Amino acid sequence: MAIAPPSGPLAGAAPKGATGLVLLASGEVFWGRGFGAEGAGVGELCFNTAMTGYQEVMTDPSYAGQIINFTFPHIGNVGANSADLESTKKAAVGCILRESVTGPSNFRSEQAFDAWMAASGRIGVSGIDTRALTRFIRENGAPNAVIAHDAAGRFDLDELAARVRGWGGLEGADLAREVTRDDTADWRGGTWSLGSGYAEAIDGGRPHVVAIDYGAKDNIFRNLVRAGARVTVVPADVTLDAVLAHQPDGVFLSNGPGDPAATGDYAVPVIRGLIERDVPIFGICLGHQMLALAAGGRTVKMHQGHRGANHPVQRVGGDGGDGAVEITSMNHGFAVDSASLPAGVIETHKSLFDGSNCGIEIVGKRAFSVQYHPEASPGPQDSFYLFEKFVGGLK
Repeated sequence: MAIAPPSGPLAGAAPKGATGLVLLASGEVFWGRGFGAEGAGVGELCFNTAMTGYQEVMTDPSYAGQIINFTFPHIGNVGANSADLESTKKAAVGCILRESVTGPSNFRSEQAFDAWMAASGRIGVSGIDTRALTRFIRENGAPNAVIAHDAAGRFDLDELAARVRGWGGLEGADLAREVTRDDTADWRGGTWSLGSGYAEAIDGGRPHVVAIDYGAKDNIFRNLVRAGARVTVVPADVTLDAVLAHQPDGVFLSNGPGDPAATGDYAVPVIRGLIERDVPIFGICLGHQMLALAAGGRTVKMHQGHRGANHPVQRVGGDGGDGAVEITSMNHGFAVDSASLPAGVIETHKSLFDGSNCGIEIVGKRAFSVQYHPEASPGPQDSFYLFEKFVGGLK
């Protein structure tokens, strides 16, 4: 079913055959074919340009409170499986596709993508002009929206419109508490390889990293193990005393969803305490933003954000400021304001798309962070050296 460009505010009944829709807070409606779970969900609408790894994207807790518009038209060809989940916690509300879900054709597939979406309670809509929707986001910014699926094509547009207009959005939202692990636990397992599955962690003689989970992807912990660390994962609202009680050789600050300033209300004092004690720190994504807040900088909401697996980042300062370019995986709608960084905090990386900050180091301290995802999953592996830099410096 060919779907027209956005219709006017709350325009008419569903077109014939339409079983899904995306309704923006401003009233525009995109009609399509629903798949996955039935129901309706509200979130911030964003687009992702990755060509692979749709299951990893959909289970990344950083996408909590968001609806993903995939720009790549063919989604579903590798199916879904239990090994590629990034988290079992709350993540993306749903997704939008141009074409119907492609049937699986991969020896690792355990379930078709649309069946997995239904089983995991996620809503999908296909048949939408995802290019038009992406252009809308680029021109107008990431809007709040509702995604809905009803097999009978029955939609109460007024009720859906009221629902999305009543949603508070991501600014000021602390979502880390909703997606963090509940208990402290030792992490087991390294990265996956064909024929062997996930490697077993070896504890003996390894530096001990305490990883604060603000909504982490499991592959982050696996890459810390791969780099040579022994990892203990603690909840987002952990206290400074609780972190120090583990006698860590270093502390990792994970990715996560929501507004970093909101999560920073309780996380930043902990990070400042670690900096004062010169505990080595490595942060990514939300963890990067909160390290910047702890160092005296500030964060800002981006117009559309960066989400995909092909983002060029240049190394511009600090120990590794050699001008080299890394192709990175990104997922963030907030950014560190470079102009706000105080003396003693060096910008180490910047985006070649828009010049926004992508990394910092704190002078005289063993603390650094990056905005992007060096563990990829999905994405290129140009940046694994950051795990080696962090863990290697602890030995």
